[in-house]
Amino acid sequence: MSAPASESLSNQRNDDSFPSIWEELNWRGLVHVSTNPEELSALLAGPPITYYCGFDPTAPSLHLGNLVQLLLMRRLQLAGHRPLGLVGGSTGLIGDPKPTAERTLNEASVVAEWVGYLQAQVAKFLSFDGDNAAKLVNNLDWTAPMSAIDFLRDIGKHYRVGTMIKKDAVSTRLNSDEGISYTEFSYQILQGLDFRQLYLEYGCLLQTGGSDQWGNLTSGVDLVKRAEGASVHAIGTPLVTNSDGRKFGKSEGNAIWLDPALTSPYAMYQFWLNTDDADVVDRLKVFTFLSRDEIERIGEAHSAEPFKREGQKIVARIVTTLVHGEAATEAAIAAADALFGQGDLAALDAATLESALRELPNTTTMPTSSIAQLLVDTGLSPSLGAARRSIAEGGVYLNNARVEDEASVLDAGALIGGMAVLRRGKKTLAGVFVE
Repeated sequence: MSAPASESLSNQRNDDSFPSIWEELNWRGLVHVSTNPEELSALLAGPPITYYCGFDPTAPSLHLGNLVQLLLMRRLQLAGHRPLGLVGGSTGLIGDPKPTAERTLNEASVVAEWVGYLQAQVAKFLSFDGDNAAKLVNNLDWTAPMSAIDFLRDIGKHYRVGTMIKKDAVSTRLNSDEGISYTEFSYQILQGLDFRQLYLEYGCLLQTGGSDQWGNLTSGVDLVKRAEGASVHAIGTPLVTNSDGRKFGKSEGNAIWLDPALTSPYAMYQFWLNTDDADVVDRLKVFTFLSRDEIERIGEAHSAEPFKREGQKIVARIVTTLVHGEAATEAAIAAADALFGQGDLAALDAATLESALRELPNTTTMPTSSIAQLLVDTGLSPSLGAARRSIAEGGVYLNNARVEDEASVLDAGALIGGMAVLRRGKKTLAGVFVE
């Protein structure tokens, strides 16, 4: 089973085996909740509409959860509709309420810098050519000039506190010891203001977002209805979880970022390579533009021979290429092969090798350290005695060369740019960095 071609903007396609984009989105599992489905189906099957998705700069990069939205935006654009990529220069100064505690407010200069980073990332996934060219917008442009009085009179009067406190995140916080500040309580009004502004300026009729944002999405739908008397729509995508129900791609302090400086292409590739067998088909549906026939074929082959992990390899190659490009993906694959003795470590560029080793257990040491001690320092062996036995049994490798002597020390000539791959057995790896 060979991997399909990489998915650049120019060769991305929706699947024409579906009678409508709405049916394809549902088949791919991208619609968890929405406003009136019948109206949405008709709307998306009709003349081009303008739609948007917002991304808050509460970090210097987007992550895999955001990638779901970016690819949904691209699918709608391929169906002929016009995307607005909103990066929230104003909402990013506040942050969407978390269920657990108040966010730390970042300095305005930091948020402004992050706006630029996120805009560049959003732009990679959309086309800015043609009749339905994408456009980037920043909600600070219409929020900053608004006075507090105007905000309260023109926007706030359309909101009812009873409705606002029923939103999931707000309700959770109100019932916690932490409580919620007026600042974060007001976030949903600001997001509603965005939809109204984009409706007035661009005729925007649809907002997309994660289902955990549903309260904020409907805030905009309700505001446009109350203030303008117009009907607009929202789609909430499901939170992508692993087969065991854990939230996908992000745990506490461990997001998979789209910025290669925060999550290397090697780490990105390995993340997808470790996809559970039960999740492979769902990942193909959400994160690739492969057709239904292709995905079903891959799924059948993967089910027949899951030990080959070909489904994971296809997902890993396609998504890493989508995010980081073909050259970085090929380098990540070459690094993975070389680490396990199936390629030439010396042929890897230093940056790729270092990023791969940083993902492994690793240690920084002096040039004269013993191999046995390094096995202990990196956690590959529990003790010096066990380390020496592993060496004596012929199961220890330094840069894919077997270590023959229990008393061996690092050989400067064996290092690659001051780095080395330490391996015990076939699959247990660690990185060594020499000072």
